[in-house]
Amino acid sequence: MEDLETLSSPEGLSGRRKALRWLREVLETILPAVLIAVLINLFLAQATQVHGQSMEPTLHSNQRLVVEKVSYRFHGPRRGDIVVLKSPQSSELLIKRVIGLPGEMVEIKQGQVYINGQKLDEQYLEKPTGGHWGPLIVPPLHVFVLGDNRSFSNDSRAFGMVPVKNIIGRAWLCYWPLNEVGVVR
Repeated sequence: MEDLETLSSPEGLSGRRKALRWLREVLETILPAVLIAVLINLFLAQATQVHGQSMEPTLHSNQRLVVEKVSYRFHGPRRGDIVVLKSPQSSELLIKRVIGLPGEMVEIKQGQVYINGQKLDEQYLEKPTGGHWGPLIVPPLHVFVLGDNRSFSNDSRAFGMVPVKNIIGRAWLCYWPLNEVGVVR
């Protein structure tokens, strides 16, 4: 009986009002923050982690990156961009470099990549590209991607051209580990 009297007393109502006011303030702070975070992740940028060695020496396993999603709304991928894409073979995300653009003929021969018959200058590589591939023309709304560590890369040589719609965004910034913080090139 005392509890019922306490709740109906002015002090009890005041305590409930304080608790409700506190809960309301928390919700007014947390809900917008969560909504903003979800919107940023969906439309502007997202964090991702490098898995494997296919992009060595440019990117290393366990590096953490920010992938920006805005620029490809205004223009297509550009040669040399490092992109995060949905694998055509599974649900995993891959990180690769854009090599061939729509309408271009791509060929690999004698350890070199050729675009429309011209040798591609790839200063980011430590070893030449092995084997022979192509020539094939990149279809509209697709790109040809390769890993920088060609001997250990699952890329367009294995799964074919990548639809531009499968590209999540461009790898923009490395934020971990701290000694490698900087813009991804």
